[in-house]
Amino acid sequence: MEPVTKQFKKRNAILACLKSTDSHPSADWIYAQLKNEYPDISLGTVYRNLTLFKQQGMIQSLGTVGGVERFDGNTDPHVHFICTGCDSVIDLPQMEVPQSLCSRAAEDTGGRVAACQLTFTGTCQSCCLRKTS
Repeated sequence: MEPVTKQFKKRNAILACLKSTDSHPSADWIYAQLKNEYPDISLGTVYRNLTLFKQQGMIQSLGTVGGVERFDGNTDPHVHFICTGCDSVIDLPQMEVPQSLCSRAAEDTGGRVAACQLTFTGTCQSCCLRKTS
């Protein structure tokens, strides 16, 4: 069995890797980034820790994009755009999540809104330019 200190080093490395990028990576991407520094890390370890981080509210899942779950280390409310052409996920920091949506959802359900993710889907500028060339 692995000593606890090594477990926490890997756990901390997984979280740091995710928080150091705005590419909204998959577990496979994180695994590939850490494999050289932690040769004994497994993809299962990455998945288990990402699940733990999601449960603890330290990261968020953006759901499945192109058949692969994607993650975001930024848990502040913000808007995403997902390209259906190239599967890129783009933050839209200039847009705010309208609080009126949260209020309306709470009102319509009679419950409380804990979080709101606003995601647009469409074709990114690069894919649009490729289609016109």
